[in-house]
Amino acid sequence: MGNVRKVVGLLALVLIGLVGTGPAAQAVTPVEIVVEDRAGVLDRNTLLPAVQAIEFYEPTKVAVYTYNGSASDNLNEEVLRFARTEHPEWISEDGQKWANGLFIFAVDPVGRHVGTYMGEDRKVSPEQREDIQNASKELLRDAQWTEGTIAGIQRGAELINQPWYRSTAFLVVAWTSVAAAVAGAGTWLIVRWRTRVGSRKEIARGDASYSNVSMDLQVTELNAGTIPDTSRYGSTVLEKHRTFMAKYNTATGLANQVHALSPRGLSRRPNLKLARSYADAAAELDALDDVIADTNALLNRGSAWAPAWDRQLAPFRADLAAIEQMLSKRNAEGDSATAAALRSFRDESHREIERWTAELSDGTITPETALDRLRDARTHLSELLKNHADTVIAGFAKNEKEARLMHREMESAQAGNKAKYGRTYEPSILGTVYPSYYFLSVPTFNSGFTSGVSSVSSARGGGSTTGYGSSGGSFSGSGSSSSF
Repeated sequence: MGNVRKVVGLLALVLIGLVGTGPAAQAVTPVEIVVEDRAGVLDRNTLLPAVQAIEFYEPTKVAVYTYNGSASDNLNEEVLRFARTEHPEWISEDGQKWANGLFIFAVDPVGRHVGTYMGEDRKVSPEQREDIQNASKELLRDAQWTEGTIAGIQRGAELINQPWYRSTAFLVVAWTSVAAAVAGAGTWLIVRWRTRVGSRKEIARGDASYSNVSMDLQVTELNAGTIPDTSRYGSTVLEKHRTFMAKYNTATGLANQVHALSPRGLSRRPNLKLARSYADAAAELDALDDVIADTNALLNRGSAWAPAWDRQLAPFRADLAAIEQMLSKRNAEGDSATAAALRSFRDESHREIERWTAELSDGTITPETALDRLRDARTHLSELLKNHADTVIAGFAKNEKEARLMHREMESAQAGNKAKYGRTYEPSILGTVYPSYYFLSVPTFNSGFTSGVSSVSSARGGGSTTGYGSSGGSFSGSGSSSSF
């Protein structure tokens, strides 16, 4: 690694030398700032000092324009119309371009468009215009209009009239050269080190679960032997148990393989996958033996039935506790009828849980009936969440295509893609009897909706509009707009 550091240091000095040969860049604050906040969304007390402190490479006039339009509007056309009517000095003398030295940043908070426009001596490439707009979009999506405007102007200042030696293209080429010089040694060493660390972490995770399973092996067999097979829940758990020893033997073989690996072997990617397989297999067994114990205790009303019942309620209680936070998020339609239905169901369910537990305690209902009621309640919650998903999708999506995209993300989340959504096996009787996609939980709802919003937002920001509409005539000033 010492030689690698020397190479990196030498090449860094060469890069610094290259940069040092370029002319010194100016740092010029805006010569004038014009704010036309026709939408009434900007905080001038925050905006003006922030923009006044931004440094451009050349003396630049900054104009900010906001107005309340619609999703179908052409922001470029609106900005040109406004300039012709209210600020003709923003347009060149021949009426065909934006005035020299000018940078306009425009926002339509209702139509959800952002635009950037420059004089010919300040124009940047279409890709850089998109870069400037993208710098503001995350904040604008969160209705942080002032902060988003500042972020867009700041990025514009970084790109407008940027010296060649500060350009992204130059820096990419320069640092790519550095990376190429050390990739053969440094990257290889780093990957192997990270793989070795990851393998050891997975082996430690597997050992913890495997140890628990091994110590409880006899107890697990005793618990399974007394689970009533006449119970719908008991019979399904027993089916899982019939493969328990085969899976345990598989986990034992994996444990022997990973513990036989040398430090060099732990650094190989295939062996990291092997270690992860061992950890996952042991964790599944560890969860299953707990479910077997809880099934035996609850269905037979053993001495440990109460804590076993509490563990069955835990996933449902967690969902109920998470409802309010879910509804308070942006775009969550927390004031809708479907949100009210979720709140009402939450309050009723807390009372129902207490009633089920009391009736289970005094023998009024059987453990199987209690599990049926819990299953029905979680099924009802799933339906309420699906109804609310329709509400939030209708509120966020602008058209049928966006709605379909969001529905697809919600369905994918419920189906259970562990790599994307982090779905894992639920260590409960219901989680063992029913497939993972049977119940829609609040965390799964949140994951699906977040993915849907992200996908739609990316699609909205993917294209930009450069034309100035039918009223623009022959105007061809540098500028474009895009959705956020």
